[in-house]
Amino acid sequence: SVSLTVVTFSSELNWSGAESFNGTRTRVHSTMDEDEELLRYIWTEYLHPKEYEWVLIVAYIVVFFVSLIGNSLVCFAVWKNRHMRTVTNYFIVNLSLADVLVTIICLPASLVVDITETWFFGETLCKIVPYLQTISVSVSVLTLSCIAQDRWYAICHPLMFKSTAKRARKSIIAIWVVSCIIMIPQAIVMECSSLLPELTNKTSLFTVCDEHWGAEIYPKVYHTGFFIVTYFAPLCLMVLAYIQIFHKLWCQQIPGNTSVVQRNWRTFRCSTPGSGSEESARVRTSTVSAEIKQIRARRKTARMLMVVLFVFALCYLPISVLNIMKRVFGTFKNTSDRETIYAWFTFSHWLIYANSAANPIIYNFLSGKFREEFKSAFSCTCCGQQQDDNMRIRTRANRDSRKSMSTQVNVDNLSRLSDQIV
Repeated sequence: SVSLTVVTFSSELNWSGAESFNGTRTRVHSTMDEDEELLRYIWTEYLHPKEYEWVLIVAYIVVFFVSLIGNSLVCFAVWKNRHMRTVTNYFIVNLSLADVLVTIICLPASLVVDITETWFFGETLCKIVPYLQTISVSVSVLTLSCIAQDRWYAICHPLMFKSTAKRARKSIIAIWVVSCIIMIPQAIVMECSSLLPELTNKTSLFTVCDEHWGAEIYPKVYHTGFFIVTYFAPLCLMVLAYIQIFHKLWCQQIPGNTSVVQRNWRTFRCSTPGSGSEESARVRTSTVSAEIKQIRARRKTARMLMVVLFVFALCYLPISVLNIMKRVFGTFKNTSDRETIYAWFTFSHWLIYANSAANPIIYNFLSGKFREEFKSAFSCTCCGQQQDDNMRIRTRANRDSRKSMSTQVNVDNLSRLSDQIV
């Protein structure tokens, strides 16, 4: 009787356990089917790159290698050749270092986030990567501002301020320190969160790295100030500086201006026969030639820097406007065309990195000295031949310098005060 009861109870227990197991298995299968369906939807709508995103991936890869190689060559060219270590080139190297930083650290993460709409890199990198991105922006705009200021003093007011390599190095250190300090709020407010909390334990997708402020007024104040300090105000000041530089070099009849030099040269040619010695004629010829070369070099430098500034303003304009619309005015909170807005943000992110790749290309086309160094670096000849070529370049530069010093003291003094030729 006891054993029968036990067997009966055991049978009932097994039967009820089987029913419970079958119900659980059905729910598990149902949950698995739902998860598989959800993952297929996520893959189709979010993870699988769309047609324009495939183009974007290729564009990101091209920008990555062009920026990394080009900016590394800029730094190498200035480091290798002592005659290229001018004030302007020190600032250009600093600009290239900021571009290398953002290319290596920020570009890969930005590409993954733009394609998958998910932050995979954890809480720590969520604070570090945007912080470094904003530091790079600040360093770039402050460096361009210092270049514009240096050129403005050198060309428009050569006797007011004398720029030196030591002052340039101190300015570069100050640029990095100031940028690291003023961008600290960006690191503090960045946090990871999930757009769909119910999927937090199932997938890391839809995790975003975004700003979290205590009140709505804070992001509006911060991003308005960020736009003014890192884009609008410096850009206006640089444009005004280059307008004056342009007017001084191309429009105004200043000492050293090509038309003035040529007019003086014609007057001298008319008065020389039978009145001047051959030596004085040779000195005067060399002086006039040096003045013409100086004004042409200044124009080339100014033209290159104007193009760099224009490309910077163009590449950073879309993301600056979109951030103001998003963070200050809340334009995209209730938008129905999410795909278009997302595409615009993705393209504007790519433009930031494209600016880093564009600068070395500008130097190559608009600066003869950088072009010579780039060709030397990519040359297929042996190292000895490269060294010979570089030695010939340096020897020619030194010979021209000695000739200029011996024949035109006044012009050389003016050049040291007012020009640092790229």
